[in-house]
Amino acid sequence: MSLFLIVIYVVCGAYMVLNFKHDIHMLQQNSYRIKRYWKYLKQDIGSTWRMVDVALLFLVFSTLLDLRLAMLIASIVMVVKCFMIFKKKHKKPLVFTNRVWRIYTVSALISLLIFIGLVISTYKENIVFGLYPPQAIAIGSVLLMAIFSWAIVMLAVVVLMPVERMINRRYWNEAYSILQSMPNLKIIGITGSYGKTSTKHYLYRILSEEYDVLMTPGSFNTPMGVIRTVREMMKPYNTIFICEMGAKQKGDIKEICDLVHPDMGIITAVGPMHLESFKSIENVQSTKFELVDSLPADGFAVVNNDFEYCANRDVRNVECVRYCVANENRKDCQYSAESIKYTVNGTSFAIRKPDGGVIELSTRLVGECNISNLIAAVIVALRLGMSEEKIRRGVSGIEQVEHRLSMKQTAGGVTIIDDAFNSNPTGSKMALDVLSEFKTGKRIVVTPGMIELGSRQNELNEAFGEKIAKSCDVAIIVGQYNRDAILSGINKAGFKKENLHVVDSFNDAQLVLSTLLRSGDIVLYENDLPDTFK
Repeated sequence: MSLFLIVIYVVCGAYMVLNFKHDIHMLQQNSYRIKRYWKYLKQDIGSTWRMVDVALLFLVFSTLLDLRLAMLIASIVMVVKCFMIFKKKHKKPLVFTNRVWRIYTVSALISLLIFIGLVISTYKENIVFGLYPPQAIAIGSVLLMAIFSWAIVMLAVVVLMPVERMINRRYWNEAYSILQSMPNLKIIGITGSYGKTSTKHYLYRILSEEYDVLMTPGSFNTPMGVIRTVREMMKPYNTIFICEMGAKQKGDIKEICDLVHPDMGIITAVGPMHLESFKSIENVQSTKFELVDSLPADGFAVVNNDFEYCANRDVRNVECVRYCVANENRKDCQYSAESIKYTVNGTSFAIRKPDGGVIELSTRLVGECNISNLIAAVIVALRLGMSEEKIRRGVSGIEQVEHRLSMKQTAGGVTIIDDAFNSNPTGSKMALDVLSEFKTGKRIVVTPGMIELGSRQNELNEAFGEKIAKSCDVAIIVGQYNRDAILSGINKAGFKKENLHVVDSFNDAQLVLSTLLRSGDIVLYENDLPDTFK
């Protein structure tokens, strides 16, 4: 074999393996679920990235160019794409877990076996694959596998299913044994369409004033995330475990509850999130209330009555208290917020208790959604016997959670409201309400809209556009995913066209901001689409 062919084959092999990085990354963002991954693929299969490989495939098998020249051109393009893979940055980078390495290895092995078999065939003389020499067949196979790399990744996932089930069961048993060995551990489950991560952080900060607390870190809210937390982070001296519970389909919350057996549960919200997988708001409701349904007879439930599908769901199996921020919901709630006052430095407010007394609090946080989350945390702290003084100290010490309605000021005097994580209809409305309170300069929103809203995607983003028009002075709409719906709502509300900017990326949005911003202006970043929705 000539040096030329060796170099070509090495380049092809490297590209074939590296090309799986993107596919496995998107698989991970879709929770390794074939069905969800396939929904993403329907949008990605015809991407420019894959069409370049299709063009190269036709080039190699065409008769327009000498085969060696065609192979050289294809290899150069592959090298360029390899560099692009290495340099590309993602909002949620690929986490190289053991599972990722297993999928990567099996995918690479499947492909390399095919590739090596075809390369070996080039040593044999007088072998002709139809009208094409074996070298063309070999490099063509690489391009075909690059075009259909998603299928190879899916095949690897299917092949590994028995292995993953065995590994998961072993980890589940280990975590269960750890929890069973700590009978005095108080376990608090938190779920909701939105607000659960913030509530978890706030509760952790408050309870840490008196107890040794462990919480699931980051967004470790899946069964395997909870298992990993217990196995790797649980200590014998922990007295409270705060367990965030996420869900994409019915049964997800129950699966976590069957492992941890919570004593207390908080439901922060039931809203139109992940409707693509849940199909209906009723399914969201029943899934979130799997937490309350799993509580023991002496358990304690805390439910946010500001959401219709929380308020209209009866709870009879355990003691349940309800809370709210909205005035119209107070009659059915034991705890409510009042006297809310926003400043650049944060918020002061009071919580009305069932006995009529109030707890006056101050926090660096802003927004009714954060006040709502704080109420839930305070209720649990009171239930666990904490004094109001310690609760007050805990609330005042809470740091803003990054990307969840957090505020900061730049050296140039511009206020940034960062609400970039996982926007939803209720949260986005509250964020715009906070923005509208500022009067020092231009109120600017930068947003690509909201995602995973199923059949209500256009409807809710159009309503979002109307709210933007009523709350802001300048609107910068990013990307194409929700563009038409948001613009429809903005235009319906009569927003000034000269203050409306439509851009393709967040980098373009920053360029627009650089020409607009002055000291005293306020910029709200509402949502930041994950890579699967670019």
